[in-house]
Amino acid sequence: MLEKFFGLKSHKTNIKTELIAGLTTFMTMAYILAVNPGILAETGMDKNAVFTATALSAVIATLVMALVAKLPFALAPGMGLNAFFAYTVVLGMGYSWQFALTAVFLEGIIFIVLTAFNIREAIVNAIPLSIKHAISGGIGLFIAFIGLQNAGLIAANPATMVSLGDMSSHTVWISLFGIVLMGGLLALKVKGALLIGIFAATIVGIPLSVTMLPEGNVVSLPPSLAPIAFQFDFSQVFTTDMIIILFTFLFVDMFDTVGTLIGVASKADMIDKDGKLPKVKQALFADAIGTTFGAMLGTSTVTTYIESASGVAEGGRSGLTSLAVAGLFFLALFLSPLFLMVPAAATAPALILVGSFMISPIIKVNFEDYTESIPVFLTIIMMPLTYSIAEGIVFGMLSYVIIKLISGRYREISPLMYILSLIFCLKFFF
Repeated sequence: MLEKFFGLKSHKTNIKTELIAGLTTFMTMAYILAVNPGILAETGMDKNAVFTATALSAVIATLVMALVAKLPFALAPGMGLNAFFAYTVVLGMGYSWQFALTAVFLEGIIFIVLTAFNIREAIVNAIPLSIKHAISGGIGLFIAFIGLQNAGLIAANPATMVSLGDMSSHTVWISLFGIVLMGGLLALKVKGALLIGIFAATIVGIPLSVTMLPEGNVVSLPPSLAPIAFQFDFSQVFTTDMIIILFTFLFVDMFDTVGTLIGVASKADMIDKDGKLPKVKQALFADAIGTTFGAMLGTSTVTTYIESASGVAEGGRSGLTSLAVAGLFFLALFLSPLFLMVPAAATAPALILVGSFMISPIIKVNFEDYTESIPVFLTIIMMPLTYSIAEGIVFGMLSYVIIKLISGRYREISPLMYILSLIFCLKFFF
């Protein structure tokens, strides 16, 4: 039944591969179960309740992706968007977390409407094929950069921005062990290489006190949502601040999601000859529904995770991969200590190697054509350096339009690209 529903044969995959891919994706993104409650708790929200909201919103959104879009992408409350929620809207601007949740809820409703009327799908299809390949490469560098940070291999430096991390740290050496082990297993074409490496690094981390074993009961009932669910504040909906905050949520989530979908799909060869991603509308519905329900439950914007690339690297090609991720997030509600014991040192190697995998689509770009290659380069380099998928897309698309116009090749620019470029310019200036 699973093979027929998800079309596993047509995707040249099988149940075992899909389940391993789902477990790998979950292991690389499970950190959100600990990080999101910690960030949102700084606004005064109940940390335990946010844990439940985080897991449930991931379950709901990823189930939609699995059963409706049938694509191997996982969703959860997004990093960056949760920081904007907590540090800018609440702690910076002085609004209540209830006000911020209202903005997220309205964002979700708007996204559902935009998706229903094919506006978001039109934006995805308007992005030139070369930029789509560049997005994959840019996300590759970005996800590797995150992995290097998590591993402690690179660290912040006031003089040079980044530098080599503390090479005496156990975290660094466990991560290096994971990279070497995963790399060797990949070279030997061992199925589940990334997952094996994560487990091995987790075990090695126990005697070095990098992996912290759970204390007390591993199984427990999830915390109540009562303190944060449906806590909206509509009293200031029509203020200028709400418009600005709502636009920021919309913009960042829009292009983070679009970028992740395109980048991971490009690596998985899911983009057709016309540069389109099949079932992209259904995929966009998943994050719109996830964001709406997430706000109702009490968490920040839900988005598609770039860590989905780790599951795709393991061979995940269908909705069965995301179904497995949804199932694991549900289990995490009751087994959170077990899942949260996996340290960043164990998952960082997977992110670094997945980053290397995602670079490959750029070989399809014509680097002799500067109207294509320069925007591609800017897209790739700006993602890790601005720490934002959305900003990388903005620089790539703006440069694409400007260079094509200067070279007299304006016929290669779609009307929607002109509109998007104008919106990007307004964003920079206002």
